[in-house]
Amino acid sequence: MPVTHSASSSGGSATAPAPSLRSGSLGTTDIAFFVISAAAPLTVMAGVAPLAIMLGGIGAPTGYLIAGITLAVFAVGFTTMSRHVRSGGAFYAYITRGLGRTAGIGAALLALVGYNGMEIGVYGLLGSATQGTVQALFGVDIPWLPISLAGLLLIGYGGYRSIEFGAKVLGVLLVAEIGILVLLAGGVLIKGGASGLSLASLAPGNVLVPGTAAVLAFAFAAFTGFESTVIYRREARNPARTVPRATYLAVGFLGLFYAFIVWIAIQAFGNAQVVAAAGADPAGLFFSAITTYVGAWAADLMHILIVTSVLASLLAFHNAINRYGLALAEEGILPKALGRVHPRHGSPYVAGLVQTVLGAVVVVAFAVAGADPYGQLLLWVNTPGMLGLMTLQLLVALAVPFYFRRVNHREGVLRTVVAPIAAAVLLTAAITLVITHLDLFTGASATVNTLLAAIVPLVFLVGLALAWRLRRARPEVYEHFAAEPPADAGD
Repeated sequence: MPVTHSASSSGGSATAPAPSLRSGSLGTTDIAFFVISAAAPLTVMAGVAPLAIMLGGIGAPTGYLIAGITLAVFAVGFTTMSRHVRSGGAFYAYITRGLGRTAGIGAALLALVGYNGMEIGVYGLLGSATQGTVQALFGVDIPWLPISLAGLLLIGYGGYRSIEFGAKVLGVLLVAEIGILVLLAGGVLIKGGASGLSLASLAPGNVLVPGTAAVLAFAFAAFTGFESTVIYRREARNPARTVPRATYLAVGFLGLFYAFIVWIAIQAFGNAQVVAAAGADPAGLFFSAITTYVGAWAADLMHILIVTSVLASLLAFHNAINRYGLALAEEGILPKALGRVHPRHGSPYVAGLVQTVLGAVVVVAFAVAGADPYGQLLLWVNTPGMLGLMTLQLLVALAVPFYFRRVNHREGVLRTVVAPIAAAVLLTAAITLVITHLDLFTGASATVNTLLAAIVPLVFLVGLALAWRLRRARPEVYEHFAAEPPADAGD
């Protein structure tokens, strides 16, 4: 049964307790499944890694290691602050504590738009990936819009059910998509690759090349969503320990696994041939490799698992968005109805319904406009979402030292000052890399890229204006924004 708020009494009779999220439902592995699934490892590897190899050469695996190390440095201050800030608002609560309520409200709006952008755009990928899978397996062309709309309903149902249900589904799907990549790796390692196994990918001469900047841009984008561990704090068992562990597990696994699988792809074709192979057929690179080293049946299975990988990513982002919507409704920023929790499933089902309807509106609008599901719905909606979440990471890194200057604590200087400042510098460089290589992500004109990049500062400015309005018109909401809740059990 979901944990409920304490009942109040009026006239001697107790009111019915209000349902709330299920506390103590998620362990470290459960939360890690959510955030690793959001990153969609199989889709990132099969769909994006060939481009990284084409642009960065055989040194591409190191780019993923560098991105992982950068985000691990960010996680030091991030997880240290997670032990002190218990709000379900995650990013915006951290930024509020460190940089003030006005910046926090701006961050809240940016988080809502960023996570929605990351999810809604992926419905275009679901449509195009399923199209490709059906074409590859059965030779049949099917329209993408019904697939995307069916996906919306399926994900909506998954978000409506309990968080334990979602964790079990994601666990199965994630193991499957990781498993097919491990199968490819096993085949390549057993057969010794195309021309013997080589560690030339780690040589400085192969890493310090002009294309590495593009690889780093792709690599940072591949980690998007790992930071959502803190969103599940209210549902975690012993959150002061579970959330940091899940964060390090997610970023550590993704960094090492991405680098390893990209290296495997290079070995599959050989150092001398892989760049040409990636350039000739980037979309088919991984399918060709697994056909050669495992068998055609494994390539067919990989096609299917790419679709389930996308579904897992959608469900993970959907659950994160629902909890942001719930938190902001409880803050008084969004309509109170979005704060309703299902009495049996313990899910923020109204926020989930609204998110599903919003996704349907955007997907249908792109379809009516004749947009390409991959080149426009995915890339044009996803890109500002990605930039928004990276900007939030930067703001959190800046907030950490300011927060710990104002509170009594026993955390060391390394965790509260050195690591956050280093992370802020590294994240600034990462955001710069992504913006300067935005054409690689969107394939769009300079004008479109400028407009997409402008969405993030525009949304943040609208959030600042909203904070100014709340301070004047609804001061009670402004003053209690991101207020600290009662201590969690186990904290």
